[in-house]
Amino acid sequence: MNRGEKLLKNTIIISIGKICTSFITFLLLPIYTGILSTEEYGIVDLVNTLIYLLVPLVTLQLEQAVFRNLIESRNNFEKQSEIISTGMIQLTFQVFSVLLLCFVLYPLIQNDYKTFLIINLVAYIYVSFFLQIARGLGETKKYALGSFISAILIIIFNILFLIVFKLGAYGMLLGNFMGYLLTSFYLFFSLKLYKYLKLTRYKKVLLRTLLKYSIPLVPNSLSWWIFNASDRLIVSSVLNISQNGILSASLKFSTIITTLYNIFDTSWIESISINIEEKDVDVFFNNTFNMIFNLFASICLVLTSFMPIIFPTMINHNYSSGYGLVPISIIAALFNVIQGMVAVIYAAKKDTKFIAKTSMAAALINILVHLALIRFIGLYAAVISTVVAFVVLAIYRLYGVNKRYFKVSFDKKMLMRVLGIFTFVLIIYYVNNIYLNVISMIVSIIYAICSNKNAMKYLYTILTKKFFNKQKRSC
Repeated sequence: MNRGEKLLKNTIIISIGKICTSFITFLLLPIYTGILSTEEYGIVDLVNTLIYLLVPLVTLQLEQAVFRNLIESRNNFEKQSEIISTGMIQLTFQVFSVLLLCFVLYPLIQNDYKTFLIINLVAYIYVSFFLQIARGLGETKKYALGSFISAILIIIFNILFLIVFKLGAYGMLLGNFMGYLLTSFYLFFSLKLYKYLKLTRYKKVLLRTLLKYSIPLVPNSLSWWIFNASDRLIVSSVLNISQNGILSASLKFSTIITTLYNIFDTSWIESISINIEEKDVDVFFNNTFNMIFNLFASICLVLTSFMPIIFPTMINHNYSSGYGLVPISIIAALFNVIQGMVAVIYAAKKDTKFIAKTSMAAALINILVHLALIRFIGLYAAVISTVVAFVVLAIYRLYGVNKRYFKVSFDKKMLMRVLGIFTFVLIIYYVNNIYLNVISMIVSIIYAICSNKNAMKYLYTILTKKFFNKQKRSC
C-alpha cells in the first residue's frame, strides 16, 4: 500500500464515525436552539470554552507527545509500554494535583456550574489521552469508533436530560460528562491499556523527552483557545451573554469544515510524520496539499450557497441576527485548513516551538482586531478578526516551510477560479434573493464536481482496487 492509499484508507475509516455523528449533532441544532434560551446556550458554550482552556494547562499536552512517540515505536511492545506508562502516570499525578487545588478553592468560587466544569474537565482529559494512544498504536478503527461512541452518547444523554428531565443547561453539561466518562472506559478496555501500564516502566528520562516535545505545544494550544474563546469572552463582556449564544449558534456551520478537516488531519499528520525524511516528501505534500485545498474550497462554496435555505431551517428565529456571520466564519475555516495542512510539517519535524510562536502571534492579532472593531460593527468583529488572524498565520507558516524545508507550490489557476466563484456566491448570499440563491447553488455544485474530478477518480480507483482485491482473496 503506497502513502496516498494509506492516507486515504485511514481518512475513510475515521470519516465514517465522525461524519455520521457530526451530521446527527447538526440535525439536533433545532432542538438545542429551540429548548435552550440564547442565555443558556451561551452559558454552556462558555463552560466548554473554559474546559478547552484548562485542558492544555493540566495535561501539558502530554497526549500529543505520547501519540508522536508511539508512531516511532510500533511493533515494539516494551517501548510502547514505557511511553504509555510514563505518560499515564504523569498525567494522573497532574490531574490529582489540580483536583486538590480545586478542593481548596471550591468554597471561594460562587458559580452554579463549577462542579460541571471540574467533572467535565477530568473526563475530557482522559478520553482525549486514550484517543491519542489509539492513534499512536495505529488502532485507527478503535480511534474512529471511540470518537463515534463519545458523540452518540453525548447526543443521547443530551436529549434525555433536555427533553425528558428538562434540566436545561445543567442537563447538557451532564450529558457531555456521561459521554466522556463511558467512552473512556470503552477505550481503556478495548485497547487493553492495562497490559501496557506498569509502575516499573515509568522512566524519568523518557518523561523529559515527552515534555520537551509537549510543553511548547501548551502556548500553541492556548493560542487556539484564544482564537475560539477570546471572541466569546469579549462578546459576552462588551455586548452580552445572549449575543454570545447567537455567535455560538452561527459558528456551528463553519465547524462542519473544521470537523471535516480534523478528520483528514488525523491521518495527514501520521502520514507526514512517517514520510518526512523521504526524498520526495515535497512532491507528496504538494500534490496532496493542492488536491485537499481545492476539495475544501469546493465544500465551503457549496455550504455557503445553501446557507440561505439551511440557516432559517436549522436555527430558531431568536438567533436570526447571526445569518450574516456565517459566510465570513466559513472563509476563516478555509484559511484554517491551509495553515493546518502546513503545520503538520513542523509537527513532523518536532519543531513545536515554531508552531507555538506563530500561533501566539496570530492569537494576539485576533484579540487586537476584535477589540478595535467590536464597538463599531458588533458581532461581525468576532468573525472578521478570526479571518485576519488565520490569513496571517497561513502566510507566515507557508513562508516558514518554504524557507526551512521545501517549496510549497500553489496551483495558481485553481486559486483564481476559487476566488472568482467565491466572490460571486458571497454577493448573492447577502442579496438573498430566492432565484439568485438557486443559481448560486447550481454554480457551486457544478464547480465542486468539475474541479474535483481527479480527486474523485483517485478515490474511485483506490476503492475499486481494494474491492476487487478482497473479491479475489475470497475466491
